Amino acid sequence: MSLDWKASRGGPVTGVIEVPGDKSISHRALMLAAIADGTSTISGFLEGEDTRATARILQQLGVRIDTPGPGQRVVHGVGLHGLKGVDSELDCGNAGTGMRLLAGLLAGQSFPSLLVGDPSLSRRPMGRITTPLSQMGARIETREGGLPPITIHVSNGLQGIDYKCPVASAQVKSATLLAGLYAQGETSVLEPQPTRDYTERMLAAFGYPIQFKPGFARLQGGGNLRATDVSVPSDFSSAAFFLVAATLVPGSDLLVRRVGMNPRRTGLLAALRLMGADISEQGLAEQGGEPVADLRVRYAPLRGISLPAELVPDMIDEFPALFVAAALASGVTRIEGVAELRVKESDRLAVMSKALAALGCKLEETTDGAVIEGGSLHGGRIDSHGDHRIAMSLAIAGQLAAGYVEILDCANVDTSFPGFLDIASASGFSLQVA
Repeated sequence: MSLDWKASRGGPVTGVIEVPGDKSISHRALMLAAIADGTSTISGFLEGEDTRATARILQQLGVRIDTPGPGQRVVHGVGLHGLKGVDSELDCGNAGTGMRLLAGLLAGQSFPSLLVGDPSLSRRPMGRITTPLSQMGARIETREGGLPPITIHVSNGLQGIDYKCPVASAQVKSATLLAGLYAQGETSVLEPQPTRDYTERMLAAFGYPIQFKPGFARLQGGGNLRATDVSVPSDFSSAAFFLVAATLVPGSDLLVRRVGMNPRRTGLLAALRLMGADISEQGLAEQGGEPVADLRVRYAPLRGISLPAELVPDMIDEFPALFVAAALASGVTRIEGVAELRVKESDRLAVMSKALAALGCKLEETTDGAVIEGGSLHGGRIDSHGDHRIAMSLAIAGQLAAGYVEILDCANVDTSFPGFLDIASASGFSLQVA
């Protein structure tokens, strides 16, 4: 079902908001709770289509998951070797994280599996995870070009490996470590640049022995996970849209509650501050092994920057929002080393470049980035290509454009941010269903 939005200039972005739970942590909490011994309670769970798809798959595999209330899950773990195979396909929907991590989890099972996804997910490459899994002894197949579906056959047993990731990817690292739980011997992952360490932190929270530091993780196969209670912090990627909007709209003063502040996730915060943003952290604490804080953001004029390369892996999901910030800053912003954006839910580099150009922004798209000249935007009719992060980023652009911005194909926003329209409208956005 198609869903379109219409955005126009709104008032200052103000008030106190809390965005949904972190999607990446919600996926991982479900999976580790499912293979733990005992019953785990998850609070702050993201009620999005992606995470619900992962829950449905685990239920298909024999895990009882109760839902006592919104944002809550009670997972009755079956132990490391308690999952049960099914003849039917396992539908990941639009969840790239779900598919890649489940491939690692299922690679060492004593039953075959077939992971499928929606048309968008079926265009996303999976070769980066099938490579290390195959090296471990997994019998795993994809369509030509490494595309889903992923067919996992019963293997002769997995062996631990020392894997050097050719790309900085938390999903590749996590899939390899999850397979390592079922491998003989030791599995280690070395990254070219550190990525978010959600899987490592959560394995430790579930009592699994693991050594890790930025850019490296190591574990021994064959251990056990102990049930634990997980409190999921608010998703930084969801908060990002409001951080950018409140920074850009004059008169804004917004408090975003309980945001996950994992240092491998908050690259956008550092980038915005380099551009001149006024964002302060309050009440820094730890929740479920993850740092959290309230973020207060006030309007501040932004200036263009050359984005430091070291920030790129820590903000890969936030680039659509950064593009909007750059388009409305003074001066030129140069972004390089983000070819990864071409294999997200859409080719985010091409789609955002085309969208901003259609709204009057002067920019040059390069093979692995963009050069964006800041200024003003006018209205227009833009296709989000079913990409939730692009739709929400264009909603920000609409708050400052001279004219209506009509955003097409926004239904997939519910995959990561259910309730976005309501929260945005309550905080001052002028945004409605077209």
